Amino acid sequence: MKSISIRELHERTGEWVRKSEKLGAITVTDRGKAVARIVPVEAESTINMFSARKLRRGYARMLGSLNRGTDSTQLVSEDRDRK
Repeated sequence: MKSISIRELHERTGEWVRKSEKLGAITVTDRGKAVARIVPVEAESTINMFSARKLRRGYARMLGSLNRGTDSTQLVSEDRDRK
């Protein structure tokens, strides 16, 4: 684990933040005492959780029985036209 002083961080903050992606966690020290840690963010999952979900049987049955209603954009447009 890399360790840097507050002064180093102050002088080149952007550089150290970008380096944390390659180096991992970087500890920031103040007069030799650890005071903070720069930790890279892990990449977010590329899987859409809604498309990967499994519907419960009752909910799936209910979705199948619903009729297509009026489009909400049409309802909003009609409401605006009335005013």
